[in-house]
Amino acid sequence: MPELPEVESVRKTLNKTIVGKEIAEVQIHYPKIINGDVEEFKTNLKGQKIIDVKRVAKFLVFILEDYAFISHLRMEGKYHHLEEGEPLDKHDHLAFLFKEGDRLCYNDVRKFGRLQLVNKSNYIDYPPLNELGPEPWQAEIDDIYKKIRKSAMPIKAILLDQHVIAGIGNIYANEICFEMRINPKMPGNELTKEQVEKLLEVSRKILEHSIKEGGTTIHSFANDGETGNFQNHLKVHMKSKCLACGGRITKEMVRGRGTYYCKSCQGT
Repeated sequence: MPELPEVESVRKTLNKTIVGKEIAEVQIHYPKIINGDVEEFKTNLKGQKIIDVKRVAKFLVFILEDYAFISHLRMEGKYHHLEEGEPLDKHDHLAFLFKEGDRLCYNDVRKFGRLQLVNKSNYIDYPPLNELGPEPWQAEIDDIYKKIRKSAMPIKAILLDQHVIAGIGNIYANEICFEMRINPKMPGNELTKEQVEKLLEVSRKILEHSIKEGGTTIHSFANDGETGNFQNHLKVHMKSKCLACGGRITKEMVRGRGTYYCKSCQGT
């Protein structure tokens, strides 16, 4: 599933390739991809120019002249740009046909992704955006510490809770716990304020590094055909040997998510 760095990489590419283009037609081949009225989505976007593409945590927000729409890539959603005459892929479920003849296609093998038309002026007030916690860069240490101290859930599960901190997914939660040298099963209410402060610092550092590398490609993530490179910098996720001590990496399920950690470096 694309996490914050992957979605940020997509956002940057989209802003380079489609901003300023006018939508001549919206072609929808799988109507369930749209949350809400499909015909309204198509009609309102026709003739609109794309002004900007923003990101909120793991969500993309396309800003048009009069409207906006939220896009969640879910498990395997991706966007790719086609020049005029290039054929659609069988998993291209939606295409924005531009006035110049080129297209932006939404491709999703598993069909889990969704797009939703929203009011441009207050898109942040629509669910699920209005339910998200702050991203690591905006998080206030006192607020996050209070939330974490209230929970006996494993810190790995807390990192994945988008209501607490938004944007972190399974890969980066594993990497953050390893960098912190804390056991991912450690209850959140056992962390000190100093540890929570460091947790935010480490989260920012790892996410920023991944953004610079274009995200992580392990299974299917691609940004308009380009794969990310951060998988070459992973220290624990999907590893068998600890890069720090040489010991064996353990994989366990923590609250239903595959969790990689080193018992020697992070405790049992």
